[in-house]
Amino acid sequence: MTIAPQHRLYACFFLFALTTGALMARLPDIQTHLGVTESQLGLTMIGMSIGSLISLTFGAAVIEKLGVRTTAFVTVLGPSLLFALIPWLGMAPAVFGVLFLTGLLSGALEINLNVEIDRLEMHTGQRFMNRAHGFWSVGFFVTALAGAAIRQSGLSVEAHLGLMAVVVVVVGGFMISGIVPAPAPQRTQSENTNRIAFPHWGLLPLCLIGFAAFLVEGAGIDWSAIYMRDVFAAEPFVGGMGLTLFAFCMAVMRLFADPVVERFGPRNVAMVLLSLASIGVLMVGYAPGTSVALAGFALMGIGCSAVYPLAVSAAAQRTDRPAAVNVAALGQVSFVVFFLAPPLLGFVAEYLGIRNSYLICLPLLLAGLWASSFALGKRKVDAPHGLPPEPVPPHG
Repeated sequence: MTIAPQHRLYACFFLFALTTGALMARLPDIQTHLGVTESQLGLTMIGMSIGSLISLTFGAAVIEKLGVRTTAFVTVLGPSLLFALIPWLGMAPAVFGVLFLTGLLSGALEINLNVEIDRLEMHTGQRFMNRAHGFWSVGFFVTALAGAAIRQSGLSVEAHLGLMAVVVVVVGGFMISGIVPAPAPQRTQSENTNRIAFPHWGLLPLCLIGFAAFLVEGAGIDWSAIYMRDVFAAEPFVGGMGLTLFAFCMAVMRLFADPVVERFGPRNVAMVLLSLASIGVLMVGYAPGTSVALAGFALMGIGCSAVYPLAVSAAAQRTDRPAAVNVAALGQVSFVVFFLAPPLLGFVAEYLGIRNSYLICLPLLLAGLWASSFALGKRKVDAPHGLPPEPVPPHG
């Protein structure tokens, strides 16, 4: 059986999202188990933000030394095993420590997979970035849909996350073992320098775009189930549908975004999507009933679907620094915001109401819309050295 190289990378995105989504779907149960408030739960989950920030800042050189396959083994399989420990921990500080370790792995995964996808794009002359992130969203959709049904069935959190770890280790081990690194393009003479990643002024507009997209994504994934429970007293299955619709719409858009971007350009696509996300957060913030709220979550999923992949591609194509460093620097602002969303929105939810925790996303979405108007160009993937794209092996 021949498995195309991009499909192995897609599997890594899918499995990591499957693991993370399972945890997010069980957050209401974990909150009850720990006996903490929304703001305390948010502070506990900030451990993942801290870990990912450290990894994104200092991890590029380590990842390059280990290689894409070894890094993928550690960063895809590791989080599933760590998350399976959380239901057995009775104290929030212990959960914080586990999430910190998971954050270290998550930041490394972000650099590793995005840089490898960009190298594969340059090597083959084809687009894979949006589709790769689409499989991330497919993973969230699958685990959200399953998680809603599993919560309704009464299966324990321990069994749920334990079974998920087994699936990820078995499937992930098989898919990752066959990864062959794509050749690294020589975009800049500073390829072996600047290994500590920090954003600079030229990268800030892209960071702002990623910030807006990931804040909405974090809000949709982390708090949708709790929002539906607290605002509408929805039963577990209906409450889980907010996350399910969000992840489904994001996945569909990402899977089919690449030809749309080729036709209309990154700038136009990003501006339309961020506008839809803005409408979605308004619908969730002012929803009079579950149907409007669920429609709002769907629009939020559509709206932030392809925005971050577009920013990643733009960052990787910059020639001022190595691609891994620029991707990591973008990830510092964007990926960390994804994990900072729980504590930030948790504080807002507890003191100003959970509806307002969605409405505060609106100014940042408008700022991202403004940055998209000039920071994203009309870039196409070209085959290396002017040659036609190499054929990609068919999926077996």
